[in-house]
Amino acid sequence: MPGLLLAAALLASPPAAVALDPPLQVAQYTHTSWTARDGAVLGLVFAMAQTPDGYLWIAGSFGLFRFDGLRFERWQPPDGQLLPSGPYSLLASRDGTLWIGTYSGLSSWDGKKFVYRHPQIGEGRFVTSLLEDRDGTVWAGVLGKRGELCAIRAGQVDCRAPEGGFGAFVWSLAQDRSGALWVGAESGVWRWSPGEPRRYAIPGPRMGDMTTTADGQVLAGIQRGGILQPAGDRLVPYRFRRAGKPDDWLADDEVMSNKLLRDRDGGLWIGTTSAGIIHVKDGQADTFTRADGLSGNITCSLFEDREGNIWFGSEKGLDRFRKLPVTILSTRQGLPDEVTRSVVATRDGSVWVGTGNGLARWKDDGTLQVYRERDGLPASQVRSQYQDADGRLWVNTARGLAYFANERFVAVDGGPSDHVHAMGGDAAGNLWVSGNKGLARLHKGQLVDNVAWADLGLPEEPQGILADKGGLWLSFWGAGLAFLKDGKVQATYTPAQGLGAGQVTGLRVDEKGALWAATGKGGLSRIQDGRVTTLSAANGLPCNAIHWSQQDDNGSLWMYTECGLLRVSHDDLAAWIADPNHGVTPKLWGAADGVRLTVTPPAYYNPDVAKGPHGKFWFVGAGEVQIVDPYHMPSNPVPPPVHIETLVADHQNHPVANGLRLPALSRDITIEFAALTLADPKSTRFRYRLEGHDNDWQEAVDRRLATYTNLPPGHYRFRVKAANNSGVWNEEGAQLDFSILPAFYQTTWFRVACAVAFIGLAWGGFQLWLHMRIRRLHREFEATLEARVAERTRIARDLHDTLLQRFHGPLLELQAVLNLLPDRPRESKQILTRAVDHVAEAITEGRDTVQALRTSVLETNNLSGALRELAENLAHESGHAASAHVEVHGTPQLLHPIVRDETFRIAGEALRNAFRHADAKRIDVEIRYDPHLLCVRVRDDGKGIDPEVLSRGEKEGHFGLGGMHERAKLAGGKLAVRSGPGAGTEVEFSAPGSQAYGKPSSARSRILRRLFAPSPIGK
Repeated sequence: MPGLLLAAALLASPPAAVALDPPLQVAQYTHTSWTARDGAVLGLVFAMAQTPDGYLWIAGSFGLFRFDGLRFERWQPPDGQLLPSGPYSLLASRDGTLWIGTYSGLSSWDGKKFVYRHPQIGEGRFVTSLLEDRDGTVWAGVLGKRGELCAIRAGQVDCRAPEGGFGAFVWSLAQDRSGALWVGAESGVWRWSPGEPRRYAIPGPRMGDMTTTADGQVLAGIQRGGILQPAGDRLVPYRFRRAGKPDDWLADDEVMSNKLLRDRDGGLWIGTTSAGIIHVKDGQADTFTRADGLSGNITCSLFEDREGNIWFGSEKGLDRFRKLPVTILSTRQGLPDEVTRSVVATRDGSVWVGTGNGLARWKDDGTLQVYRERDGLPASQVRSQYQDADGRLWVNTARGLAYFANERFVAVDGGPSDHVHAMGGDAAGNLWVSGNKGLARLHKGQLVDNVAWADLGLPEEPQGILADKGGLWLSFWGAGLAFLKDGKVQATYTPAQGLGAGQVTGLRVDEKGALWAATGKGGLSRIQDGRVTTLSAANGLPCNAIHWSQQDDNGSLWMYTECGLLRVSHDDLAAWIADPNHGVTPKLWGAADGVRLTVTPPAYYNPDVAKGPHGKFWFVGAGEVQIVDPYHMPSNPVPPPVHIETLVADHQNHPVANGLRLPALSRDITIEFAALTLADPKSTRFRYRLEGHDNDWQEAVDRRLATYTNLPPGHYRFRVKAANNSGVWNEEGAQLDFSILPAFYQTTWFRVACAVAFIGLAWGGFQLWLHMRIRRLHREFEATLEARVAERTRIARDLHDTLLQRFHGPLLELQAVLNLLPDRPRESKQILTRAVDHVAEAITEGRDTVQALRTSVLETNNLSGALRELAENLAHESGHAASAHVEVHGTPQLLHPIVRDETFRIAGEALRNAFRHADAKRIDVEIRYDPHLLCVRVRDDGKGIDPEVLSRGEKEGHFGLGGMHERAKLAGGKLAVRSGPGAGTEVEFSAPGSQAYGKPSSARSRILRRLFAPSPIGK
């Protein structure tokens, strides 16, 4: 029996850590807390579950809540249904159903249908725990008058209790690796199936929660009774040590467990009744309480979501713990001081961290040891470190040098410098020490020489030193590099030779013999065979301030920079080495991934980075030690489910459903969406597009809405995709089809009707315009025709009174000649001569009439020239000694065609009367162009006109005066004739300038020219 108990105890104790890396403690997770001050008014957080759509469901004493990582939404069933009071336990089964255990029964919600209370687990039965086994059966633990275990299969509920009973309640459920179902009840721990139920008695006062170990064995938490594990027919303690204290085991009454959770990494999370969280990894336990930032110390629930986040529910709020790619070591993990200065990995598998209060050593077995003065160090303030070619560790402290031998440090008397920034060794066994007093060389622990920097021709002391090719590379605080060999500087490199600008740090030589130098302002420089190339922001780096560089075992390049930790893949790096203009695509881990950022160099002393025996990088940054595993970088592989949550149009919420039809004239449309990633929701990236409006995808980071204004009526499809904090995209995303109804005036039939109406109005307007134009042209034509008829009537009268009458007399005389011949030839000749004279006079008068019809100024619009020419012709024909004088006053203007021709004919008629009838000695023609009036006067000094003829307006049988009055009226002007016997005659025609100088439209001009063009009458 004692042997059995010993074996059980050995089985119950977790194995000791066998790796160098210290177990990850809860304080090294990133922690976020939500309380009532953050909007998490949840009450006591009793349970949590995550449905396939990504939402985290929270059963609190204030109700059931749904959480998307940013917002808490109190949930109620649809269609006005109510949720039973007191949600206490939750389970999201594999078919997507959310099972809700309450104080008064079991409810469920499958996303479409809500079941208020399942039969046989009715009112008055408190569902305390829920579990889905491997076969898909849902198990419910019930508290009531007697505890029961209910199985739900294919919609059927079967509730049972073992012989002897569970007591008043079933408190917790678990399934081990073999598939056995375990029940934690008031009467003890029961192995329920397969086979007959078997009871294990518990030593404590009350049963707590249950979970499994990393290898699938059941663990049971007993309040004030520790953690127990079945071994044979007994429950034996499951024990663990305090972190960093190999011999300090936690007592059972210190655990006080209430909730248990085993995470996917094998860590055990113990939620206590009053002391926050106990986290156990690799057999070492650490704690996290309200003093560390936890929302509360009373554990009500623990849950791990599908992205690996650990959720803690307390009496005051909700907490999330997330594992980060970069782990921070602090005094909580055993560092002797918060300020670290250097780190080095030795060949025995240890990692040494120099701090302000001792030298911490993590051995390969995971144990930690701290060295101080008692262990031989000259001082506990450790600065630079170096391991020489013989494997000896050298340490510089505030009081000098020491080396490690036989598990102790041996001080070296007479150290060369007060401040040693860096140390380096060569293949000959020399140790080179760079300090404030110069460059010292030690051999076999003895000081050989110490040369001042000025004697070496260097302006300042280097802060970095690296032995290579029989010489030393030296880097400086200011800028630049120097290669020292045989006591002389053989080469220097500055930004003028292509070296990056700023302080040079992080020297290393790769396997091909190339030197890599990190610079504070200009990127990462590489020197090989005297050629300098620099990898910088011009090649795709997000920043130029580089603190150090390292290569992992796969050949990828890692850099610690002011903007985070960078990795350039092996292939990308090889392409840049071959072509320095090649652009690289680095992967960046920033502050959200646990990287402590710093602008200045991370350590004043060297080295500041070490590659551990398992390939992990240990480095000093912002005064802390950071660890990164290049081969196991935590990432989130789960694409975030994407949901379109609301659509608001003109401040009116609309149900999110495909085929949604928005009212007409919906102007402002806002679509809210969410991506259900709970790890780091604020780093979520979105791409959205409104098909039918956007030409391309729109990018958004931590912005969860899209706004559109003044969308025209039509059909639209809104699509949205999302990526989680690791850049994993959900390409399927979510989409919503909706349409905006048109207003009546935006419909096709309205547009067609408007087009038809417009065409009709246009046609009607055209018809009206055409009708009015025809009427106007008709009126103008009638007026012109009337004037033309009057003119031709006058011409006909002239022809009748002159030419016809003249020819009538010669006709009678010719008849008389005909009657007299041949008997009376003499008389016949006299009569014939008189007839010839009469015919000549008739021909002259006919020519005058034709000349009046043909003469016009239409061609030249030169009124004065035309009147001069007419006067000359009349004087020549009549043989009159007098001549006409034409004077022009004002600037000649282009005249309206009608005014122009009628004015000419009025003046021409006056000139004919003066030349032929007035017996005038002087004739004057005056043309006056005033801006507002056209005036033409014809004056002669002839015998004048009989007053009686002048008063009547015409001479009987003649139409001269009457014709001039008619022409004046047609031209829109006034005619005045002043005369008297022996007083001469004055004819004055005047017309308003607006009428005389008017410019008719081209169409009107063509019509007028057509109507008033002179008749083609030959002479």
